[in-house]
Amino acid sequence: MASLVKHFCTICHDDGISNSAVWCTECEVMFCEDCVKPHSKSRLSKKHKTMSSEDYQNLPSFMQDINSQCRDNKMKFELYCSFHACPCCITEKHQKCQDMKPLSDILKQVKSSASVQLFERDLKDMKENFDTTIKFIKTRISTINTQKTKVVEEISNMRKSINNYLNKLEQDIINDIDSKHSKLKLDMSTLVQKMEQRAWQINQMQSQIIKMKKYVTELQVYIGLREIEKTTSQTAKRFRKI
Repeated sequence: MASLVKHFCTICHDDGISNSAVWCTECEVMFCEDCVKPHSKSRLSKKHKTMSSEDYQNLPSFMQDINSQCRDNKMKFELYCSFHACPCCITEKHQKCQDMKPLSDILKQVKSSASVQLFERDLKDMKENFDTTIKFIKTRISTINTQKTKVVEEISNMRKSINNYLNKLEQDIINDIDSKHSKLKLDMSTLVQKMEQRAWQINQMQSQIIKMKKYVTELQVYIGLREIEKTTSQTAKRFRKI
């Protein structure tokens, strides 16, 4: 980047003074308000274009570093070397170069030349391409954000739907198990009651046999056993059915 010294009056700075200044594009030096007056009145420099130091500071740094004088011999460039494609003065570096042209011819109406217009158009097209691409990418970002939100929502809804289905399935299975358990429990309770009743009947028959053996005749025991046998036979059949 250009030295900060360039932002002050070159003449005053040489005297140890630093004042705000204007930049002469031809002389490539800074002038303060006092120094620029004689410069603007001089016959040689009155047509020189100047700009404020603020405008100069707003120039790109590479523009501030451009010098129209040769660094080797401090002479102003007057020629253009077509071979090296650069402005030059006659020095050892360009003594063997053949295609030398007056720099003034090369620089004639550069700002309005077709090459500048073409370059500006290329930059404009490039800028439009970048703007279009940036707009497209931003649109895509917005689209994928929307898509992401939608997919996350769908997954959440699917999860809820699956949960609801599983909850219902779980409840249906539990209800079915409860129903079957209640029926089985009732059936088994009923069976226990029937078996308890049959066991009581058998207990009664055992008691009857004991009494018959103790108190009645042989004939009565025989006949009684026949009756008890019928009852036990029926009880056995019922038990097998159970």
